[in-house]
Amino acid sequence: MSALEPSPPVTGAWREGDAPGRRQFADIGDVVLESGLVVPSVRMAYETWGTYDGTNAVLVLHALTGDSHVSGEAGPGHPSPGWWDTLVGPGRAIDTERFFVVAPNILGGCQGTTGPSSPAPDGRPWGSRFPYLTVRDQVRAEAQLADALGIPAWHTAVGGSAGGMRALEWAVMHPGRVERLFLLATTPWASAEQIALSGTQIAAIRADAAFHGGDFYDEKHGPHAGLDIARRVAHISYRSERELAERFGRLVQGDQAIEDGGRYAVESYLEHHGAKLVARFDANSYVVLSAAMNSHDVGRGRGGVESALARVTARTVVAGIDSDRLYPLSQQQALAEGIPGCAELDVISSPHGHDGFLVEFDQVGPLAAALLTS
Repeated sequence: MSALEPSPPVTGAWREGDAPGRRQFADIGDVVLESGLVVPSVRMAYETWGTYDGTNAVLVLHALTGDSHVSGEAGPGHPSPGWWDTLVGPGRAIDTERFFVVAPNILGGCQGTTGPSSPAPDGRPWGSRFPYLTVRDQVRAEAQLADALGIPAWHTAVGGSAGGMRALEWAVMHPGRVERLFLLATTPWASAEQIALSGTQIAAIRADAAFHGGDFYDEKHGPHAGLDIARRVAHISYRSERELAERFGRLVQGDQAIEDGGRYAVESYLEHHGAKLVARFDANSYVVLSAAMNSHDVGRGRGGVESALARVTARTVVAGIDSDRLYPLSQQQALAEGIPGCAELDVISSPHGHDGFLVEFDQVGPLAAALLTS
């Protein structure tokens, strides 16, 4: 499917008086990629909360299928409430009465920022012609957005999962622009297993007959089945085995027996999450963003991970989830040990696996608040 229809555009930089959480748009010009290719006339979608005083800007970066709607109710262009609504807002851990929070939508996405479903220079959707992106390319676009908004440096950069990859790259690529850094359930490099999982999801989408090589926007429908399967595979890795066992075990959904064509409850659960993503996300964006995550290696071209992490000058907190089987604690430990001045790794206890960074507000919130107010 194509991207969601955006809310009415507000082109250009943030202005005093813009409604909090309202999706806005900035035209940031051409983005030159690591490959040497250029994505011309890029438009970035973003949302803001609070008032900028020149020193209090906080960058919040979303994960793979997230978007700019970090805080607030569902509404036009936002099918769900903010994904960190309990964490970001007035009087909350990331206090929008004190800080100016900026949440951009990622380059290559489908929630208002230029991506495969956006018009190319010829007016047709980019589709298969959209170039390969790296995490560093996405950070370059975010830096151009910060320039457009008149933000020379971030008080704090915050990111979990894929958002943590970008937050880390911000601190390595632009150490003078990041004063504090909060890395959550993320990694200094994409491991072989993470690449294998993402690669399998990409293959599921590409194998769908409705994918048409990525040029499906003029077809009756897109690769819904492939995207559905990709999301199911991903969601298994986002939750823990313990949680799935405790919530579902071998329960059967409804009254129909398995031998009569019934389904296990866990199958129904995964089907639900697959259908939810199909209803709001573009399959090409899923492919592009997954491939960008696979590119992640902070040490690439920098003399290795240790040398790259040594560039970070930000006051840093690194946290991991004890039940995370997708981004295991060993990866966060490598970050905590490699970033100069970082305290010991903070471990969040959760039965929810990788998704614990989205739901364990009582543990995540104090870590964020302590860093922001230190």
